[in-house]
Amino acid sequence: MRIYQDELTDFAIGQLEPTVKFEKQAALATNVYDDPAMWFSRAGQKGNNPTLWEPVGAPKAEMPGSAAIFFIHPTSFVARSHWNAPLDDLESQARARVFLRGLATPFAASGEIWAPRYRQAGLGAFLTTKPEGTQALDDAYQDILLAFDHFAKNVQKDRPIILAGHSQGALHLTHLLKDRIAGKPFAKRIVAAYVVGWPVSITTDIPAMGLPVCTSPDDTGCIMGWESFAEPAKYGKILELYNATTGFSGESRKDTPILCTNPLNGGAQADALAEANLGTLKPSGDMSTGELIPSTVPARCDEKGFLLIGDPVDMGPYVLPGNNYHVYDYPLFWANVRADALWRSQRFLAK
Repeated sequence: MRIYQDELTDFAIGQLEPTVKFEKQAALATNVYDDPAMWFSRAGQKGNNPTLWEPVGAPKAEMPGSAAIFFIHPTSFVARSHWNAPLDDLESQARARVFLRGLATPFAASGEIWAPRYRQAGLGAFLTTKPEGTQALDDAYQDILLAFDHFAKNVQKDRPIILAGHSQGALHLTHLLKDRIAGKPFAKRIVAAYVVGWPVSITTDIPAMGLPVCTSPDDTGCIMGWESFAEPAKYGKILELYNATTGFSGESRKDTPILCTNPLNGGAQADALAEANLGTLKPSGDMSTGELIPSTVPARCDEKGFLLIGDPVDMGPYVLPGNNYHVYDYPLFWANVRADALWRSQRFLAK
């Protein structure tokens, strides 16, 4: 797979798309997110909450954080039977819970996490050149808008806000920043937005998203984002697809710089040694448990805007071709993301 990654990627595009005709989803009721069952996690929920899970070795928070965190989970629906995941699909819902345990939990020390269920675009939507893929993503985003509007309405007006997502969740978050944060009073409440695992153009996207890029751990109201690769990193296919897209400005993203903030040093572009890594979340084989291992990988943003972690490291079976550690974008830096969110929250409250 590593030798023939480009050929296999080209083969996969169009071969894994859904086998059914696309049908636009009916809009959910505007009050649907009043129902606690529409959330994997929400304020006050203690039982069956995947975001409260902690790995072995996780430090205890000195006191509960006061932020409210809105987290959008990545793609967990891989079947070809639908363009968008049905909410009653048990397999994708169970997989989403596993993802939340590894990806959202760094933020739990900073406050209460709200993680909505939504009719996500399935994996096939990303592996097709047909317009149905974009339509499926647009439909999924409508659910996210409803969930966020419920969140914004019900979170106390004086609480700071952290926004975060991964992969498909990060893509939806870029739109959410553009549509609900940029130029709005709500922007003043944002501690930080973690747009992780999705390429964002500093030139054509960031200006429309309403927040600047984080350049130090002391910044608040800013955006963090990265895509993780071991070396040698082979991300030619991602660059090819990125260069073929249009940014929020309406201009081509071709050859524009990609957002990369270093999670080991709070967004500074400087290289960070492995000793700066407070703890990588190494999952067990069945993903049921995990432990924090410090000093596992370094991190540096390369000239193309990708985050390099040095030599490959054993994280489990889900490293993608080309040394792509996409699945582990948060776990590689779990303890640093936790510390980063906590510190920025404290800085925000001190202002």
